[in-house]
Amino acid sequence: MVQQLSWKVGGQQGEGIESTGEIFSTALNRLGYYLYGYRHFSSRIKGGHTNNKIRVSTTQVRSVSDDLDILVAFDQETIDVNVHELRVGGVVIADAKFNPSLPETCTTATLYAVPFTEIATELGTSLMKNMVAVGASSAVLHIDTEVFEEVVLEIFGKKGQKVVQKNMEAIKKGADYIREQLGEQLETMKLDPADGKKRMFMIGNDAIALGALAGGARFMPAYPITPASEIMEYLIKKLPQFGGTVIQTEDEIAACTMAIGANYAGVRALTASAGPGLSLMMESIGLAGITEQPVVIIDTQRGGPSTGLPTKQEQSDLMAMIYGTHGEIPKIVMAPSTVEEAFYDTIEAFNLAEEYQCPVIMLTDLQLSLGKQSVEPLDYNRVEIRRGKLQQGELEELEEKQYYKRYRVTEDGVSPRVIPGMKHGIHHVTGVEHDETGKPSESPVNRDDQMNKRLRKTKGIRFNTPIHVHSHEKESDILFVGFNSTRGVIEEAMERLEQDGIKVNHAHIRLIHPFPADELLPYVRGAKKVVVVENNATGQLANILKMNIASHDKIQSVLKYDGNPFLPQEVYAKSKEMFVLNGNV
Repeated sequence: MVQQLSWKVGGQQGEGIESTGEIFSTALNRLGYYLYGYRHFSSRIKGGHTNNKIRVSTTQVRSVSDDLDILVAFDQETIDVNVHELRVGGVVIADAKFNPSLPETCTTATLYAVPFTEIATELGTSLMKNMVAVGASSAVLHIDTEVFEEVVLEIFGKKGQKVVQKNMEAIKKGADYIREQLGEQLETMKLDPADGKKRMFMIGNDAIALGALAGGARFMPAYPITPASEIMEYLIKKLPQFGGTVIQTEDEIAACTMAIGANYAGVRALTASAGPGLSLMMESIGLAGITEQPVVIIDTQRGGPSTGLPTKQEQSDLMAMIYGTHGEIPKIVMAPSTVEEAFYDTIEAFNLAEEYQCPVIMLTDLQLSLGKQSVEPLDYNRVEIRRGKLQQGELEELEEKQYYKRYRVTEDGVSPRVIPGMKHGIHHVTGVEHDETGKPSESPVNRDDQMNKRLRKTKGIRFNTPIHVHSHEKESDILFVGFNSTRGVIEEAMERLEQDGIKVNHAHIRLIHPFPADELLPYVRGAKKVVVVENNATGQLANILKMNIASHDKIQSVLKYDGNPFLPQEVYAKSKEMFVLNGNV
């Protein structure tokens, strides 16, 4: 019996690959297994190779696995593209319809041709071939097919009991066929029993949307874009139930300005996009900065530049999100590393936006946004709504013809905030430099006062966990630093390096800007080498470390920018090589 294994299903987009993975993984999640899934898909509606790799474990996992135990193939391309991942003793379960074959170089895996399409057609429609594949997979893992009944009922129940029965029959026939073929040959792939605990199974985008809802957001203007669209799709269904609404705008410029306008009116609003959309929003983000309006913007990073690799993993928007606006404004940039953090950090993003009256950008990446993970039950008692200096009572009466000092110069840099329509709260709002009442002003003295006021507001920012630290003590041979979805591979690489006798610490950055230099500095000083792991070509996070902490001689990068997420073995091998090359044994 094994504690974990990796399963992948692949084929052409549009032939049920996603639903195959969904049914398989949802059922195992409900048994109490921990799962981590990552989808590889093409940037087109139909056609092109796609696959879904799912790691199943009796303990928590936060990354895809290095190798592959079971590959379910609906076409030969799936075998050709993915067979190199199979471990010694791995299994390929392929549809007999396309006469599958293993490459001559693959001598350690076993191929089993199962008539997915033929069995499904005999039951009424070839569309059920993915159910036959699910059944075959369950037999390899020694899982009873009954565990899929609840999931099948949820998916197909609206189509009638007959459809549910036919799909279950397809699953059972797939399991029966493979059992007859294999006998007791695959006892080594029998999973240890799970703990049976109930956990959520969700993508990061769903956690962000749920966090926005719990955090009081009631309006989302947005334009669809991969990999952000699921946030909008989730809220389209849920926001109206709470008196809110979603508007699909004509472009990202409109989305951002509408979100700013809603916040100006007192409604918590957000928008979400990816790199190309954020580029269009930059002028509007500057508007939010100078008018000191709260707004939450989600950037789900993907491969760039331009259209780039729209369905692939990358972390290359970092510098743009910090420095992309023209001029200088206060801004907060956050970067959750797990689905749970995505939920809680979204709530906190709204609080920080209102407390500091500035744009808050929450960075995710495609792996975190679309990768599906097992999630412990969320603690809604942790939800807190803080609205900062928003004036919610009666305002003092103004002298005749006086305007409210909406942009009053204050010691902490945060001015009192009013919403339109409040008695005695009348003031100007403009994108040009202005005085305390909002009236345009080009006075050098006023410019200094307003700029200094805006820029000092985030110097004392309060954020509960600016870095996630995994360490035993501050001194180490290697300090890993990363952000977003690289947390899981770094944690696994740490374990392997520690088994080699190398002392390793890990600091994962959760607050990117303002950078938490004071919190990180002791770990950098105590490390012989600082290894920054990131999915981009220029080492953007490493450069930010150098700008804020120096220690240039210590900092080295492990980079990957081919569109695929890191594997634990890659981080382990490259960092181990650096350790040895630096004169360590």
